[in-house]
Amino acid sequence: MENHSPEITRDSMFYRFSLYGFLKNLRFFDPFILLIFRSYGLSFLQIGILYSIRDVATNLLELPTGLLADSFGRRRAMVSAFLSYIVSFVILYSLRDFGFLAAAMIFFAFGDAFRTGTHKALILEYLKINNISDLKVAYYGLTRSASQLGSALNSLIAAGLVFYTGSYRIMFLASTIPYTLDLINLATYPKELDGDISPVKGKEIWTRFVSTLKGFIRTMKDGSAVKVILNSASFTAVFKSTKDYLQPMISTLALSMLLFTALEETRREALLIGVVYFVIYLLTSLASRRAYYFSSRFKDLPRVVNFTYLVGIGLMVAAGVMAAAGLELIAVICFIGMFMLSNIRRPINVGFISDQISPRVMASGLSTETLLTTMFSALFAPLLGLMVDKIGLGIGIAIMGLVMVPLFFVVRVGEKDDQPPAN
Repeated sequence: MENHSPEITRDSMFYRFSLYGFLKNLRFFDPFILLIFRSYGLSFLQIGILYSIRDVATNLLELPTGLLADSFGRRRAMVSAFLSYIVSFVILYSLRDFGFLAAAMIFFAFGDAFRTGTHKALILEYLKINNISDLKVAYYGLTRSASQLGSALNSLIAAGLVFYTGSYRIMFLASTIPYTLDLINLATYPKELDGDISPVKGKEIWTRFVSTLKGFIRTMKDGSAVKVILNSASFTAVFKSTKDYLQPMISTLALSMLLFTALEETRREALLIGVVYFVIYLLTSLASRRAYYFSSRFKDLPRVVNFTYLVGIGLMVAAGVMAAAGLELIAVICFIGMFMLSNIRRPINVGFISDQISPRVMASGLSTETLLTTMFSALFAPLLGLMVDKIGLGIGIAIMGLVMVPLFFVVRVGEKDDQPPAN
């Protein structure tokens, strides 16, 4: 029997939704962000602090920006998000003082907080208006494929820009172009996609804050849920804090390889970084799609969650040791393995968390996982930056991996954590 995909009407809004995702992922500076900050004279500790400011600010702003979106409309929220991003990019391009860079990170956090989940709500409203809500999975999957294409092409376009200009810093300014186009795209979405606009009342902010806090406390009282959430949050946070250190490793590798020797240093780095990140995005996309098949090879979910955690520790330690030993190629391969593993773990962990948390605390449980990830990242990013400053890139990363060993025995999930939760 032949399976047929549902028929999706590719009207103008379908292509505009797809265009949003494609343009959003053209953040040309992403593959070079750590190298750019280093060129500004920042220490690794200062870079880690900037990452912490961004992550913590995003979490703190999610509640008030969500209320503003409800009050003033989703389209205005998205336009505000992209205005905040553009202001952030301009500051990052124009100013190098740490205080201004911190302010840029807060503007970036405003953008993330306004944007998170809002565009999905716009798509769902469109499907509802057109009585095709039953196609939401297929429709969203098709529009999201455009954003994946943007991710894959982003590194190649960025490498080409650096190769042409000879400057990493120009990536911030270049990124304002697709984001301005996306802002125009969003600003001209049909007004009816705003849905029901409900003005915020004075007490509502406090009511929602108390509700969020109660949900967090309720989740933290569930021992099994806490362990599952901590397992996911700690691994994700360590990966987020470490992943950009691939960039200086590729930079060192580019200078050591006898390739493109006629080119200047920046252009050689850009070519190799662009190619490596392009390959990474292709592989991580494949890894995400194969997560189910990977997990099905294990007897139960706790085993695959624990196994991938330990493999992640091993890859991180190996990457650090290889970098310290001057074997950058092997270190880069280990990092690519970490990227793939993270994308395998993420859908598995989300499914595991949703299976183990009682339905009555589901929303607060998933919010708690995001909050704890941010808290861990805010701790790990400056800590890793300090270690890299003091003892070197390779050893710092290896020690961060070793820190995860005792942490694993705290967050290790057992078979009892795989039991269905009480309703």
